[in-house]
Parts: sequence; structure tokens; C-alpha cells
Amino acid sequence: MGEKVVASGFERADRGRYRHKLQQCLLGLERLLEGKRFDRPRNLMGLEIELNLADSTGLPRMMNEEVLERIASRDFQTELAQFNIEVNIAPHRLSGPVFDRLAEELRTGLSYADRMAADVGARIVMVGILPTLRADDLVTANLSRADRFTLLNDRILAMRGEDITLDIDGVEHLEHASQSIAPEAACTSTQMHLQVTPGRFAAVWNAAQAVCGPQVAVGANSPFLFGRELWRETRPLLFQQSIDTRPQELRAQGVRPLTWFGERWIDSPLDLFAENVRYFPALLPLCDDEDPLRVLDDGGVPQLRELTLHNGTIYRWNRPVYAVVDGVPHLRVENRVLPAGPTVADVLANAAFYYGLVRALADAPRPLWQRLPFRAASANFDAGCKDGIRAVMHWPRGRGGSLAEIPAAELIRDELLPLAAAGLDAWGIEPADRDHYLGIVEQRCRLRTNGAEWQCESFHRLLDRDPDRMAALAGMTRRYRENSAEGRPVHEWAAV
Repeated sequence: MGEKVVASGFERADRGRYRHKLQQCLLGLERLLEGKRFDRPRNLMGLEIELNLADSTGLPRMMNEEVLERIASRDFQTELAQFNIEVNIAPHRLSGPVFDRLAEELRTGLSYADRMAADVGARIVMVGILPTLRADDLVTANLSRADRFTLLNDRILAMRGEDITLDIDGVEHLEHASQSIAPEAACTSTQMHLQVTPGRFAAVWNAAQAVCGPQVAVGANSPFLFGRELWRETRPLLFQQSIDTRPQELRAQGVRPLTWFGERWIDSPLDLFAENVRYFPALLPLCDDEDPLRVLDDGGVPQLRELTLHNGTIYRWNRPVYAVVDGVPHLRVENRVLPAGPTVADVLANAAFYYGLVRALADAPRPLWQRLPFRAASANFDAGCKDGIRAVMHWPRGRGGSLAEIPAAELIRDELLPLAAAGLDAWGIEPADRDHYLGIVEQRCRLRTNGAEWQCESFHRLLDRDPDRMAALAGMTRRYRENSAEGRPVHEWAAV
């Protein structure tokens, strides 16, 4: 982040000037929304996938610079730690055989990247948390050598004023203290973008929030950290705790964390940006010279850089994004719920489920969020993270909208998958693509399996043969990578 800041002409500002610029940016965004100057809808979606580097034994490899030098593609970029890289897929129109096109692009790109990594003794593992990570791997010395990561680490620790504390109580219990934000690097995710008009933004964001629980339940793939079996999708809780700027007394007072589900349904994208300014102190109090209101008065489009920089340091699971492309502003919803992997087919099945479901719910004449309390959506997210495919969701039933307890797999299979299919039809997705990728989600629900379930079952089988936990995790990770490279979706994998 620091590199981008310096290149854009930012400079450090005192608190008063920075707050004034943020308020100007909010006013600028409000005027843009009122003026209806945003890009017309083009049904564009995009993907980012964070990846791990491991050696032939399954242990992490701290060499992302060497691997990226070998790959030599702008589609692949550095990430927080030296065992992380990220692949970015160019935006695609949500129509026709888009998922098959994306599958070909991803398989080709990841296969090439894996070959290049192998030349320097590393392999790519697409998983939510690399199971073989140890506490000694997630230390300051193993952060990527980039100014933006150092700056972010220093600012979070300065605001917190004490060590980072992890305390995760799942199948097993983990307590760990860290002197840096390095544990956050264990979290490798799939991020899905959807460009929307201002008038559609609130409905799409609300829909995305409402389905976070089922979404993470069916896609969970992060059950291990530091040799402990924790939540089926440990990554969100780890993310929250590892970059928490709040010391204990502020947590006790109810101050909101940087990694935040939210607390209410919205009516406008402005609601989210205004909450960001109201509730969160600046991690990076940096300003440039743009006067957004003057730019608007002159007929231009402001970049709103302070607002977008601030927004980028608040880790909502569905983040609002403002950007200017070719002189035209646009809005996106960035869905950050899902882990990476296990395979390209699984990633795209998750994507088809998400994009179809969000479209159907946003189009519905009676919005789901009028019947589902926000606190229930938040509780569903926690349940999906903790219990994965075996979670129980609270979901509205009947005309009165009373909540019933429904197993996530049944809810998804019987109610949400038909909605997702209708949503994909509304996008104009090829029926063969629709049926193939939603069929993968259906099979996970039928078999009650996903990446997390496969990892845990395989780990315990190996542990029964040899009580060395790290050896079992390493063996499971090696077989996971082999299965992932073969490309069959995870519900077809046999346990080790």
C-alpha cells in the first residue's frame, strides 16, 4: 500500500486536515450519486485469488520474489508474506460460457505459475490456510519486502499498543501472541467483484451480506492453524484478530474491529463509506492535493483518493469499492468471504453460486433482508465459519417471516441453488455452465463435504497411522496439492 501511496503523490497530514479531506470526499461522493454520473451497467465481474508457496514436503517456502520474477506476469503480484502471491483475473462480462472461459484462463495461468515456481523449488497450493504453517513461519522477518506491508504493520501495532493476541476456540483451542501482523498472511482468500449501478448497490450488498453464512458453509477450506484443528473456516476469525487495532479496553467498550461484518442493512452505498469515516480512525492518514468539490464544479470526476485509501484499510466481508476508469466513476461490491481453492472447478462453482444467488435476491420483489434480521445474518456467518457444511442456519419461513433452524446443506440444496440457477439465467449464463458449476455445489451438499471436511478426514486417517501431527499435516498437504493440480472438484476426492 505504501508504494502506491508514494507513487500517487500522497503526503502525511495532520489529523484535522485528513478528517477535512475525508468529509470533502464524502460530499463529493454524495454529489456524484445525486448527479447519476456513474458508468452504465456492463455486468462485469472479476476474481482475485491468493495463493501459497510450499516445498515438495508441503512446508511453506519464503520466496515469493524469486517466484514472481520467474513468472514475469503482471497478473501475479506479491502478497503480505514471502510464502504468498496473488493472481488477478481481468474483468469478464457475466454472460454466456463465462465460467468455462474463466476455467481455461485460470488453469492455464496457474499451471504456468506452478511450473515457474517449481524451477526454484516451490509449488503453488490453493487453500484457505496452508495446513503446515507453524508459529515460527508467521513472524516479521517473513513479511514481504514491500513498503506498503511494513507501513501497515507499523501502523496497526502503534494503534494497538500491545502484541497481537490470537485466541481461537474450535475443535481444539489455540492461543498465540505475535509481535507483528504476520499471522494475517496465513489467510488466503478468493475475492469476487461485481460492478453495479448506484441504484442497485444497496440491494446487491444486502443480498451478499444475507448469504454470507451459506456461502462460507459450503465453501469452507481453512480448518488448521499452527497444527491445531480449529473452525472449519478459521480464516475470518484469524483475520479479525491478527489485524485488530483495539487494545483490550477498547474491545470491552464495543469499539468496532477493522475486520467487520457490519451491523445493519443499507439504503445507499453512501451509508457504508460514511460509517467508515464515522467509526474508524485512519490507519494511513495521507492526503493528496485534489479538491474533490472543485473538480466536480469544473465538470470533472474526482478520484476521492483519501476515501478509497481509508476504505481499503477496513476489511468488510462485502466491501464497497469506488474507482474511476477512463474518466468514468463506477461502484463495485467486493465479496471477501471465501477461501482459496481447493480447485479451479471449486472456485468457479463458488462463484456461480454467489453471482447467481445475489442476482436472484437483488431482483426479488420482497427482499430477503426484510424478513431476515441483520443479527441473524451475522450469526449465520459465524456458524458457517465454525461448523462449515454441517452448520445450522437461521432462515425465514412462511409469510410471517419467523426464523427456523435449517441445516445449511439442506437450505442450499433445496432453496438457494434453485434461486442461484434463476439468477444465472437472468445474467444470460450458458445453461451447460450453470448446471455444471451449480452441480458441484449440489454434490457437496449431498455428500456433506467440502475442502475443510476432506482436510480433516484425511488428517485424522494419517494421524491414526502415525501420531506425529506435523507429519500428518504435511502428508495431507502434499496429497491436497496433487488432487488440486489434477483438477477434479473436492467432492470427488478420496480421503488419504
